[in-house]
Amino acid sequence: MNDPSLVAKVFRAVAIAEALSWTGLLIGMFVKWILATSELGVQVMGPIHGALFVAYVVVTLWTARLFRWDLRTVVIGLLASIPPLTTIWFERHAGATGRLDPARARAVTG
Repeated sequence: MNDPSLVAKVFRAVAIAEALSWTGLLIGMFVKWILATSELGVQVMGPIHGALFVAYVVVTLWTARLFRWDLRTVVIGLLASIPPLTTIWFERHAGATGRLDPARARAVTG
């Protein structure tokens, strides 16, 4: 799957999903550690967030290669996975600066 428009949509979807899972995990940690009422939120959202974190890293590298991002952009994109909700900021930034423009995409052969 190397259609630039589709890859950009997948990147956007995974960036948003990763941020939402971070939010869910933070809520679960609040309930577990501050309210001390249940561990269910962490038990459910922990693995979901972990999977989406890994998916975001993989999709970011895939997108970076296809759209020819420079190293600085790749590093910022990967670092955006660490602070909560920053993947949404990076996705918006990448779109606004043309880094998700299909015209930038590497020509795909085969």
